[in-house]
Amino acid sequence: MKHIMLGVVCMVFLVISGASWVSAEVNFWPRQERLPVIEELPDPFVFADGRRVHSVADWPSRRREMIAMILHYQYGHLPPPPDQITARELSSETVFGGAAVKKEVLLTLGPGEGFGIHVGLWIPTAGGPWPAILKNDQGIFRVPMAEEIIRRGYLVADYDRTDLDPDKGLVVGPAQSAYPDYDWATLAVWAWGGMRVIDYLLTLDGVDPQRIIFTGHSRGGKTALLAGALDERIALVAPNGSGCGGAGCYRIQGESSEDLEAITRPSRFSYWFAPRLRSFAGHENRLPFDQHFLKALVAPRALLTTDALGDLWANPLGTQQSHRAARPVFAFLGAADRLGMHFRVGGHDQNAEDWRALLDFADKVLLGKDVPARFDAEPFGQAPRPYSWSAP
Repeated sequence: MKHIMLGVVCMVFLVISGASWVSAEVNFWPRQERLPVIEELPDPFVFADGRRVHSVADWPSRRREMIAMILHYQYGHLPPPPDQITARELSSETVFGGAAVKKEVLLTLGPGEGFGIHVGLWIPTAGGPWPAILKNDQGIFRVPMAEEIIRRGYLVADYDRTDLDPDKGLVVGPAQSAYPDYDWATLAVWAWGGMRVIDYLLTLDGVDPQRIIFTGHSRGGKTALLAGALDERIALVAPNGSGCGGAGCYRIQGESSEDLEAITRPSRFSYWFAPRLRSFAGHENRLPFDQHFLKALVAPRALLTTDALGDLWANPLGTQQSHRAARPVFAFLGAADRLGMHFRVGGHDQNAEDWRALLDFADKVLLGKDVPARFDAEPFGQAPRPYSWSAP
């Protein structure tokens, strides 16, 4: 397999979600036509200059390099957290027979006069500290399982990602207007917004800072996976039905699945991604990564993907194969039991079975409960292993 020899080395200082990280790796990434062909899923244990990761001590440097690569080619670059976030309570009521308080909060952040993010909260009235489940959506109070989640001992929150960017092509949203010097595309904007909501959640009494969970469905699943790859405060990342640009593969396409060419068409969702990603349509084998890299960036924290076998457009085969290729990284970092996937029958939604799988997995990996459910079934077990490399 060819090693990728990329770029010019310099110091790059970036700040993400309140935690600084410094990359002394590659700052220049070649254009698509200058990259080598890699037919299998690329090796996450090879640095861009061809060196191999030899020990766990090498992983933080490789992780920073992988982040820099993925942001450059796929998502664009995110600004640092704002200096201040203010919260104003808009409404509050007791619900679920007194088991929770339901609140709407408006967060204001960003430079100048700032911009707002609407956040919905269901806060338990007993116990604590509580693990917190955060969902991104195109509105708030869109968690139909909220009462059940509360009664299982979790705080629930969601935010309106369209407050940051309206999910329309050729529209510059409030967040991009506030930070014009950054080349972040829409998925990066939504993920950054989720990190800012986490900033707020961590100021609340009763939220367990070690047990933050981030989920979302479809484009929200793509958002959750990106945020989880970048923000190490997220203990469990749970994308649902995220498909192309999410938990699926670019190189491996199942029956009737969405591919890179389809999702990055200017008439569809090119604005979700950095413009340079489109150059890989039809040349996916020149990508120096695939989506197993994004999953690997979550390790050694926990990751659960939930998907439907009938949701062919979301590429369930590719999701299994990227899972397989992320597994060596989780094992290498001592977290083999913190990577899971769950498939159900049905179509493209986040239904009660998906939510209960998420809660069961969270109970297991975050709370140490004995959970009978398994999260390692491979519905496409006959598919060949999508890589030939191995962990150090």
